[in-house]
Amino acid sequence: MGDTTDGAVIGRTTSESTPWWPDPVLPGEGTPNIIVVLLDDTGFAHLGCYGGLIDTPNFDRLAERGLRYTNFHTTALCSPTRACLLTGRNHHSVGMRALANFDTGYPNMRGRIARSAGTMAEMLGGEGFATWAVGKWHLTPMREASAVGPFGDWPLQRGFDRYYGFMQGETDQFHPELYEDNRLVDVPRTPEEGYHVSEDLVDHAIDLVRTQHTMVPERPFFLYLA
Repeated sequence: MGDTTDGAVIGRTTSESTPWWPDPVLPGEGTPNIIVVLLDDTGFAHLGCYGGLIDTPNFDRLAERGLRYTNFHTTALCSPTRACLLTGRNHHSVGMRALANFDTGYPNMRGRIARSAGTMAEMLGGEGFATWAVGKWHLTPMREASAVGPFGDWPLQRGFDRYYGFMQGETDQFHPELYEDNRLVDVPRTPEEGYHVSEDLVDHAIDLVRTQHTMVPERPFFLYLA
């Protein structure tokens, strides 16, 4: 009997060995895609479906065809709300009591999501979903949110397959500091050519969906557009 590595058996000769290939992890047929859109500084009554005065026809149509939730735990701050949303746990229990800019030296405020708390991307990725984050991250200590890392708390290290956006709490809307996966990239156009970061982020999200649908249409995806 030879050594066993995963499901393969390695014997003294090829005749005594048995190869093994793992089956890809894919959810069952009909598994839905998941898209989470998170908007900064949007009040409850800003959307038309909640009685707001601003015309939001696309959000209103989504509300008409789905469910509207009226109770969500939030601190009205960027990082804690994002940490709650991505982990399903209270912000102070995952190391994000306030903004990721701060580290108080205590476990409830480290400026990063605790490793003991799995993110939606980590959970869904383990079930076979493609996972993408596009937009603002703001869940990494600011001293680590640059082109030189370290990258341990960047999106790709917290369960996402791909990332495109900006790491800190804000950026110039016309000359943003953009990252693709773990590297700094150039802004694709100038403001004179019509560039704005919001449009760029949405275009990248659409490209990810199109590529997935073309290459592996049977694999569901989780898109976090923030």
